[in-house]
Amino acid sequence: MGFMERNKAALNDRVAASVVGRYFHLDGSGHRNEIKNARFTTELRAGLTTFFTMAYIIAVNASVLTDSGATCICTDTVDPTCLDNEAYSICLLEINRDFITATAAISALGSFLMGITANLPVALAPAMGLNAYLAYQIVGFHGTGPIDYHVAMTAVFVEGFIFVALSLLGVRQWLARIIPASIKVACGAGIGLFLTLIGLSYSAGLGAITGAKATPLDLGGCPPEYINPDTGACLSHKATNPTMWLGFLVGGILTAILMTYKIRGAIIVGIALVSIFSWPRDTSITYFPRTLIGDGRFDFFKKVVAFHPIKHTLLAQDWDLSKVGGQFILAVITMLYVDILDATGTLYSMARFSGVVDPDTGDFPRSTIAYSADAISISIGSLLGSSPVTAFVESGAGIQEGGRTGLTAITTGLCFFISLFFAPIFASIPPWATGGALILVGCMMMRGVLAINWNYPGDSIPAFVTLMFMPFSYSIAYGLIAGIMCYAIINSFTWALAKVSRGRIVPPDYEDKEYWSFRSDSPRAQPWFIRAMKGDKQFWRAHDTDSFELGLTEADHKI
Repeated sequence: MGFMERNKAALNDRVAASVVGRYFHLDGSGHRNEIKNARFTTELRAGLTTFFTMAYIIAVNASVLTDSGATCICTDTVDPTCLDNEAYSICLLEINRDFITATAAISALGSFLMGITANLPVALAPAMGLNAYLAYQIVGFHGTGPIDYHVAMTAVFVEGFIFVALSLLGVRQWLARIIPASIKVACGAGIGLFLTLIGLSYSAGLGAITGAKATPLDLGGCPPEYINPDTGACLSHKATNPTMWLGFLVGGILTAILMTYKIRGAIIVGIALVSIFSWPRDTSITYFPRTLIGDGRFDFFKKVVAFHPIKHTLLAQDWDLSKVGGQFILAVITMLYVDILDATGTLYSMARFSGVVDPDTGDFPRSTIAYSADAISISIGSLLGSSPVTAFVESGAGIQEGGRTGLTAITTGLCFFISLFFAPIFASIPPWATGGALILVGCMMMRGVLAINWNYPGDSIPAFVTLMFMPFSYSIAYGLIAGIMCYAIINSFTWALAKVSRGRIVPPDYEDKEYWSFRSDSPRAQPWFIRAMKGDKQFWRAHDTDSFELGLTEADHKI
């Protein structure tokens, strides 16, 4: 063992033996629920990996929310979008900087909350999809939608607290438990495909796949000047963009080779190399072309160290709902049901991917706190002017690197906090630098399909619908809805037909069907308030083991 390895092992042992190691259940801490192979240095590396994989959200979320116009007011009577209005464009530039700060700040706080309270390696950040829904449908492009930005932030604030209530009541945990086993497994694999599609896309990945006019998807990879601005399809020169090949060969193939040899930090190395290669100007792979957008990126990048205080979007709520009552309720309900399925499904899948889900109850330790942490982050984020926050599927990159505890999420949160002061650097990580990493993580998450019950069509077909609908609908929530509906229709029909025929007409493979019941076999799998109403004097316990639903084990209380 070399000098560095000995020092690292000694550091891991010291931290494991400390209060920190015991609180986070590190390997060697002596905690009754210590997590095998959970090492301090591994958790730090995993947190860095998660951050670099999802750092694109700083720039992308800010760009999407800026399109809403936020607090900028368009006074142009000819063009209600003020596309060519100089004063409005200057306001948008300030708004964009506000959103960069807000995104980094709420991602830091949310990830830290998840790590310190729930001890899960899951990072939080503003959700892709919901940010677009808020910017382009609720507020509308440059404020042309049915609801003013201030009222929209009020809707996000209210939705977050409703979400907290559902988490504390155990509704989200109950929902995660009653979803059929094959669909839950398919959810993780579907998220893997969803990540893969993001990694291949133009906005947040390699740009190898684009939209098309005649077909839903088409081969991309053409330089920007050959992209159809209406459809996003390549007009010509497909697969000739050097940035795509840089991301594919260095961020993808090189990273895969390093992973094959189990080189630690392989994903970080790939992202860092591609970013560094993309920063010099006047090259075919630069992230800073000699254009208006490229010049703006480079001017911000040159600052290196810069903190931009939030000037316009802080505490932007407006509680006068007299003119937008119906639209306000619609916005709250829409964001709530998407969050219930999207955030719950993602958080559960990440917990399952990290190996902490109890096979008996279908729950994981500190689940109430975990679900509450991402819910309260929604309301806090709205105070900064941000769209709803959710558990990020990119957390799978850190889990793949070995992250198993909340130290991974805390490290990611600290990185987001540091990015507040180094926003010019982190906002300059190009999407093709993270695309390869997302594809590789998607590959790792696909191994869950082996656990799907392929022996019975009533289980396998709904699982497949879930798996494929997530990437093709570009929504985790809609994928779950499609799979659950398919499961309910198929299995309700076979059940009803068996009842009517008194068991004479059943599918040939019916005995291979997975057991499912609306009622769980374990009393501990029921929501805590139901257990309390039934007279359970220890209703706070989440499992039949000694792990408390509200977060701490008996051993934790003794620390």
